[in-house]
Amino acid sequence: MDGSWAGRRVYGDEPDEPDPGPKQGHVYVELMGDPLDGLLLDVTGWPPQEIVDGAVLMSDHGQFGPGGRSDYEPAEGGSGDVGRFLWRGDVP
Repeated sequence: MDGSWAGRRVYGDEPDEPDPGPKQGHVYVELMGDPLDGLLLDVTGWPPQEIVDGAVLMSDHGQFGPGGRSDYEPAEGGSGDVGRFLWRGDVP
C-alpha cells in the first residue's frame, strides 16, 4: 500500500468507522475530480477489464444530488499500475 495514502478516506467507508482508511493488502485507485475528489476506491479483486472500464459510483454531492452517480475512468498514460480514475461527469 502506498504510504502517502495513510489517513485517507476510502469510498464507501463511513467516517465514524474505527479504521476508515486504506487496508493492508488491498489495491486502490485515487478518485480525481469532483465530486469524490481525493477519495480512494478499493479495486481489490476487480477483473482487469472492469478496471479498464472505470466505475460509476453513487454520489450525493454530484450534479444530480442524492441518488445521483459520478462516472470515473482510468487516467491515461499511467505507469502500468492501477493509479488514478478521473471524473468524467455526473449521471442521474
